[in-house]
Amino acid sequence: MSMSGQALLVFLLIGLVAGVLARLVVGGGGLISSLLSGVIGAFVGGYLFQALGISLGIENALLVQIIHATVGAIIVVLVARAIA
Repeated sequence: MSMSGQALLVFLLIGLVAGVLARLVVGGGGLISSLLSGVIGAFVGGYLFQALGISLGIENALLVQIIHATVGAIIVVLVARAIA
């Protein structure tokens, strides 16, 4: 399965937005760390919401993805701080 350039750009932008929002909630980090935490958080948040069966009831798919990624990024940052 390959990603088109446009899909990859949207994925990275969602990760960046989620990382910046997570940084606002828990603090710290710069642009690159926000991007990394947001991208990793997208996977973590998507998995957790699906595994727990949580549905937000929002019809805008982009907004749902940003929320999932932001929650995941917050979890990733908190776990990273707990380990460090």
